[in-house]
Amino acid sequence: MQRRTFLRKSTAAGLSLGLLGTTGLLSCGSGSKTTAEDTTEKADMAETAVTPLWFDISLAQWSLHRTLRAGDMDNLDFAKTAKMDFGISGVEYVNQFFKDKATNMDYLKQMNQRADDHGVTSVLIMCDGEGQLGDTDTKGRMKAVENHHKWVDAAKFLGCHSIRVNAAGKGTAEEVAAAATEGLGKLSEYAKTVGINVIVENHGGYSSNGKWLSGVIAATGMDNCGTLPDFGNFCIERSPDGCKEMYDRYQGVAELMPFAKAVSAKSHNFDADGWETESDYKRILKTVKDAGYTGWIGVEYEGSDLSEAEGIRKTVELLKMAGAAV
Repeated sequence: MQRRTFLRKSTAAGLSLGLLGTTGLLSCGSGSKTTAEDTTEKADMAETAVTPLWFDISLAQWSLHRTLRAGDMDNLDFAKTAKMDFGISGVEYVNQFFKDKATNMDYLKQMNQRADDHGVTSVLIMCDGEGQLGDTDTKGRMKAVENHHKWVDAAKFLGCHSIRVNAAGKGTAEEVAAAATEGLGKLSEYAKTVGINVIVENHGGYSSNGKWLSGVIAATGMDNCGTLPDFGNFCIERSPDGCKEMYDRYQGVAELMPFAKAVSAKSHNFDADGWETESDYKRILKTVKDAGYTGWIGVEYEGSDLSEAEGIRKTVELLKMAGAAV
């Protein structure tokens, strides 16, 4: 952030001086009068034009899940695609696209090399299918904790800061909360030994209740256990006709942000002006900014009306547009 602040100030200052010089020349040639107020206004405009976003944009691999599943892109090419096709310098891997490679050092070295070759940062690994960390059965819960160890190690090797996990389980809200607190705590203890965060996404069920999930994270007592607030995943219970019980997304994001170590910009559909139709991005990003968050925000397009590539580009532009407005 210090580098970003320096670049913003130095670039703005340079452009401001350029505008001042241009203004002086125009005044001499045209006889017009330039006031101190005019100069200040032009300098402010120059700084606004070059001020970078207060967060960094990464690409969630799930945005390309149809392309990957169709075999039209290989996992090893994800970092290159993010940078060359979309101009994005941070990537969020999904474990299912290299599920059998978690301990394959040769493969992970290739992933590292591909990212390094294109100046891409590996941000995190989203982990699914490794058991329920909120399993109310102790044996099942501890097995899930153990299953995640390899992804902690892989994340460390790839240079990620976190693994994203799920706080799922069967039972009452209180029973699953107690189990998830223990499961996440145990996994976070292991992850802390190698400097990796364990972060939980609101991902359906109890975890889509912001109050429930923030309570679980707080109860672990681990500073490397946090959240990954997703702008759109607040459906607690689904039915064949859609979402049966929906948690307020704006309240949910506000409740999860104090523990956030990553953020997911979920998008589906856009209006004619480029705004997401289900989430008020300006309102949500204001909440994110007010929480003091300045890290990566991952593009996660899940719509079906646009191609994955077009949806990703629309979401990037949406983040830039909304980010500059708050």
